[in-house]
Amino acid sequence: MQGSQSKDIAHYHIVGINYKKTDAAIRGSFAINQAQYGQLLEQAKTAYLDDVFVLSTCNRTEIYGFAEDPQQLVEMVCRQTEGDCNLFSQLSYVKSGEEAIKHLYQVGTGLDSQILGDYEIIGQIRNATRFAKTNGCLGGFQERLVNSVLQVSKLIKNETALSAGTVSVAFAAVRMLEYKVPDILNKKILLVGVGKIGRNTIKNMMDYLGVADVTLVNRTLSVAEDFAKEHGLRYAPYENLKEELNRADIILVASNAPEPNILKQHFEGSGPKLIIDLSIPFNVAPEVVELPHISLVNVDELSKIQDETLQMRQQEVPKALSIIEEHMNEFLYWYKMRKHAVVLKAVKDKLQEIHTKEIQQQKNGAQYKLEDMEAVSSRIIQKMINLMAGKVRRETDKSDQYISMINDIFEAGVKQD
Repeated sequence: MQGSQSKDIAHYHIVGINYKKTDAAIRGSFAINQAQYGQLLEQAKTAYLDDVFVLSTCNRTEIYGFAEDPQQLVEMVCRQTEGDCNLFSQLSYVKSGEEAIKHLYQVGTGLDSQILGDYEIIGQIRNATRFAKTNGCLGGFQERLVNSVLQVSKLIKNETALSAGTVSVAFAAVRMLEYKVPDILNKKILLVGVGKIGRNTIKNMMDYLGVADVTLVNRTLSVAEDFAKEHGLRYAPYENLKEELNRADIILVASNAPEPNILKQHFEGSGPKLIIDLSIPFNVAPEVVELPHISLVNVDELSKIQDETLQMRQQEVPKALSIIEEHMNEFLYWYKMRKHAVVLKAVKDKLQEIHTKEIQQQKNGAQYKLEDMEAVSSRIIQKMINLMAGKVRRETDKSDQYISMINDIFEAGVKQD
């Protein structure tokens, strides 16, 4: 997108909230769905903000981009969500420049995740930036940075044990079920919402727990039908939701609806149920927990599940940070060289201008002769020397610095006192 904000790295910001200072209910009030994301990007273009993208997951809502003031980014999030803007300002963090860049690397590699080493976050970053690019809000700086983060995430996954085992919210749900429901093979399982998190959770349950009695319900029936046929599962239309909720023993909710779609009245008179709400904002109404025969678990509670691989993964953090530092330095070098490229192009254009004028002057309407080349070249060289000498004379307080730089650039080899 074409914007007016400075591409000075000091104006690159990230503003957000995450699990460290907010619970899942607060994060849900600032979650941004696809429709809100599209509207936010339109606002960004109207405000001439560059390289903007939003990362909204169960653990965080963050907005990245160039702006003169990070408050501009805060206001865009608040305009699109139902949460209180003053609360967001109190709970949010703001990082700028290199600190913001480092934060994106740490988020993308699972170092900043509620579950250390979470491998799903990098896919969420890829999808978020792809959507921003499709909507004309991702420029060269952000695209290059994200590509570097994607590369680093892959390196850390392959070269360290930070993501050893399967670590994600989806897998945490599986671990909880393993501990809490020893007879799970005899339970009827319902998945409401066949998006990526829901699919990953069910696949993990099938692989690690051996479950097979699974029913899928999704607003778009064909999505549930395709996944069910691929994995030999049962599916039902969304209109049968109440019936399927009553039939199930364990209910996984990952529908990402803007409002709760699993309600208290669905379970009045039903048998005992274990419900796991993987959605942000919550898709299970808070009143459901009032029912004595219903157990409800959300994403924050899942992150507390005992994980015997955690200590081993923590030992891999220094290796991961070292890989991040190396590639972040490479990115910053590219950024600095890109700024120099503008100057070098201007120098090239200036030289071309002098060259063209001298050629035209030498020709002066006559046929150009080979012996004229030496005269033209000599004048071009002298004019460049005059330009540099004139600058040195005018900037007397910097003259030594300029001369030293010219000496280095042209490798003149002159020793200076």
